[in-house]
Amino acid sequence: MNRTKNLPTNLLEAIRYFSDLDVCTQFVAQLRWPDGPVCPRCGGKDHSYLSTRRLWKCKGCKKQFSVKVGSIFEDSPLGLDKWLAGMWLIVNSKNGVSSHEVARSLGISQKSGWFLLHRIRLAMQTASFEKIDGEIEVDETFIGGKARNMHTDVRARKITGTGGKDKAAVVGFLKRGGEVRAMVVPNRKRWTLQAQVRENVEPGSAVYTDALSSYSGLVEDYSHETVDHAVEYVTGRVHTNGIENFWALLKRGLHGTYVSVQPFHLFRYLDERMFTFNEREDDDFGRFVTTLGTVAGRRLTWAELTGKE
Repeated sequence: MNRTKNLPTNLLEAIRYFSDLDVCTQFVAQLRWPDGPVCPRCGGKDHSYLSTRRLWKCKGCKKQFSVKVGSIFEDSPLGLDKWLAGMWLIVNSKNGVSSHEVARSLGISQKSGWFLLHRIRLAMQTASFEKIDGEIEVDETFIGGKARNMHTDVRARKITGTGGKDKAAVVGFLKRGGEVRAMVVPNRKRWTLQAQVRENVEPGSAVYTDALSSYSGLVEDYSHETVDHAVEYVTGRVHTNGIENFWALLKRGLHGTYVSVQPFHLFRYLDERMFTFNEREDDDFGRFVTTLGTVAGRRLTWAELTGKE
């Protein structure tokens, strides 16, 4: 979308700009259908516009449709003014925004705010089938409660196992100077981690890991070098400081903003933090438009979100 001097550049300007539902509708429609509205049912481009209801009526199938149909906005009773303000908030937040804060800011219920945030996280999802190459840092971490915040009996039970006992394992890949990828994995065993490496990293790339034995054997397909954190954290270009910096950003949001995240939803929070990290060079308006440009073709129902479907 071509920028003009009237487009918002910060939150205050965005709230003012999108306070008019007609402006919101036309803005989303132009971004979604740059060559004019297309009927989601029959693909027809011949239509009339019902300005009083902000709907289009297809002259082919005679059906009415809104700009929300077939997107993360579908079936939502919230107006686009609230949706766009909420989207601006989350895509430009380094530590995330809680559903309670969104509810207070937009004047909606906490339940609606929670649903809105997860639907926006779906639009922030940037999964790719293309493998990354170059210099790749690979590391894994555990996501879960801190021992100091647990009851004494619970803490005693958990510390009898490994550091990841009853926690979710996450593996991440950072291309130096480029994007980060992270996904939830069932464990840190060799077959699990190496399968993820081979799925995400182009053979022949330089792969840097710590000394975890699960990475042994990667040298057959990659230029694999390790750093033993029991001895040192950096040896020449071999280190995992970049991906560990991403883990710090991720956990700062999970522990400081969201406090408690169910493993069932963890991948959604990973999508959010990967997006803000990968789009860090863009400005607020750019991140907002990038997310808004991916809302079509993505739906998340309440039943699916809550595991009832």
